[in-house]
Amino acid sequence: MSNKENLLNDYLCPPGFGVFTVNTAKERKDKLTQSLYQSTETSEIEKKWRKSLESLSQKDGCAILGVASDCGGGIQRGANWGPLFLRNTLLEDHQEVYKACFDLGDIRVIPHLLHDKYLNDETIKSAQNALYKGKELSVSPLSIAKASVDEVFKFNQNLKLFSIGGDHSVSFPLVKAWITNRRSLGKKVGLIHFDAHTDLLRERLGIDYCFGSWLTHVLDDLESPSHCYQFGIRSTGKTKEHWEKEFGINQYWAKDVKEIGAKELALKSIKELQEQGIEEIYISFDIDALDESVASATGTPEPEGLMPHECAIMIKEFTNAFSLTGADMVEIAPLVGLSEQGSKTTLEVGAAMSALMIEAMTNANN
Repeated sequence: MSNKENLLNDYLCPPGFGVFTVNTAKERKDKLTQSLYQSTETSEIEKKWRKSLESLSQKDGCAILGVASDCGGGIQRGANWGPLFLRNTLLEDHQEVYKACFDLGDIRVIPHLLHDKYLNDETIKSAQNALYKGKELSVSPLSIAKASVDEVFKFNQNLKLFSIGGDHSVSFPLVKAWITNRRSLGKKVGLIHFDAHTDLLRERLGIDYCFGSWLTHVLDDLESPSHCYQFGIRSTGKTKEHWEKEFGINQYWAKDVKEIGAKELALKSIKELQEQGIEEIYISFDIDALDESVASATGTPEPEGLMPHECAIMIKEFTNAFSLTGADMVEIAPLVGLSEQGSKTTLEVGAAMSALMIEAMTNANN
């Protein structure tokens, strides 16, 4: 095994292990690992998982990465359980789709940290001792996610990556690494963003990398901000015209999708992107793009949102027109909400949207 693969062994852990706990949700971890590795014993799981990483360079299609971090969230935390719970729901409702992917595992998460740039040297050294026995590697979730995806692409530039968050701050390193990789291959790329919120703050309470500002800090990586399209916006203190003028993006609120029609709006956006020469897209899907009636288990559920069939229509149109080479599903907080049914419904619709994106990435034509 090369040094590069050894770094992934340091940065990652088996699927479902991204939340550091011994007994909490053990039955859910056991359910996942029994399906993936036919074992619930940690040593056996780690052995089989590490062995699977050795074949990374030979894999094609779609790989899954969990980022169980919610330190970049805001009003309510709890999205750290998204990767474990969503994987189990995918196995229950879309097993063939899930098992057609290569599961890289989860990044290692110290839940009190966000990005290395916010840490002093003493904290970094202490965290390096805890995670890596002193190796001088990244220690915060956003920093580890960026380093991990960069490592994955060093081995396999054409692997398509579907990531599960986590709060929406995790999309910052994921999208940034994806844009760098695809543009290095000469691809013209676009970003499709489903969300109730713009995520276009420059900073929030002095923190520039968080759930409400991540998009601001990847727009410069695109060839043009006009290659970014937002759908489902409805909770913001400023007008659509403000955001489009300030950042140069294309923004459609939930009411626009309903008035114009999901298919018609998707086709309009596709035509504009094709005219600009876009070849590949990344879809970042915040579960709160969906109406709170179907997606209540999230940190900031919002009324008057998109419905699953509207999002499904748009995802299908976009992935029929462009090669989908990166995507994420974020902000599912399965233990947050008013009812067990709300959590179940949120996970089911999140899994359905995820399965559509994963299928597009495993399709031989993409």
